[in-house]
Amino acid sequence: MNPTKPIINIADVEVTPLPQLFAPPESMADRYEPRMGAIGPRIGAQKLGYNITALAPGKRAFPFHNHRINEEMFFVIDGTGEIRIGEHTYAIRAGDVIACPPGGAEAAHQIINTGTQELRYLAVSTKIFPEVAEYPDSKKFGVLAEFAGQPGEPPKLFRFVSRESEAIGYWEDN
Repeated sequence: MNPTKPIINIADVEVTPLPQLFAPPESMADRYEPRMGAIGPRIGAQKLGYNITALAPGKRAFPFHNHRINEEMFFVIDGTGEIRIGEHTYAIRAGDVIACPPGGAEAAHQIINTGTQELRYLAVSTKIFPEVAEYPDSKKFGVLAEFAGQPGEPPKLFRFVSRESEAIGYWEDN
């Protein structure tokens, strides 16, 4: 039996900067400065990831990207901004629900706080691994996998980011 209480109030979720391993470099602080608060592990979620993301005015959480495997949903709690999806940009505000299904560049998305106050949203996603994300603006891709650790240990993460143009051949150096 899981002793985790399956309920949390979003007012009780503290948002903090991303851990150094995942944080944008200081040289990109003018564009990216996400603060996030994990929810999923705190309420015992297993197949969905949940977090609260907070963005200061003018900031983005992540580069424009699409997921080939996982689906995301965002619920705007406070503030205003824009979401870029594929070739379109849409205004967003508190109360909006946004679907970001898996797909190619047409499904790429990025939330930007274009308002004058903090933008807060609930992010929910499936957690299917391995995942492939693509970044149409920079022509990069990333592969992310999560593997179970030893009993009592956190999962082990595998993350690889590159460009297809930089790939080496399967048989190279064998």
